[in-house]
Amino acid sequence: MASKLRARDIMSGGAHCVGAHESLKDAATMMRDLDVGCLPICGDNNRLMGMITDRDIVITCCAEGVDPMTVQAGSMGGKVHWIDADADASEVLRTMEEQHIKRLPVIDVKGGHRLVGMITEANLAKNLSDAQIAEFVSRVYATAG
Repeated sequence: MASKLRARDIMSGGAHCVGAHESLKDAATMMRDLDVGCLPICGDNNRLMGMITDRDIVITCCAEGVDPMTVQAGSMGGKVHWIDADADASEVLRTMEEQHIKRLPVIDVKGGHRLVGMITEANLAKNLSDAQIAEFVSRVYATAG
């Protein structure tokens, strides 16, 4: 089943970015309004430059007593992993498993290297077999012994 599916078949389209120069308060408001826990961070060229989670905001800003209006979202972006929209489902799984990530931005490389969607665990659950999901869960949530 997975070999015929492409990232674009699995993803949720219409991903919204928080701008790199927008505040963490803006990012948190956007997350609330979109009912998501993670947002891609896009630069001035509208290209993906990072990811930010609600947990990132709480741990690195709120818990430290920093005003979320004074921190730009772009300052939070670390290394970001993404997948080409034309990659097959096995590559999606491999990337998410190897990087131990639960959300994967989808980039249309042929279409100007633009963000076109996101793949989440829910997307995997809807599109992949039970065996594939079980393997994904065992690898992503595995703890070091």
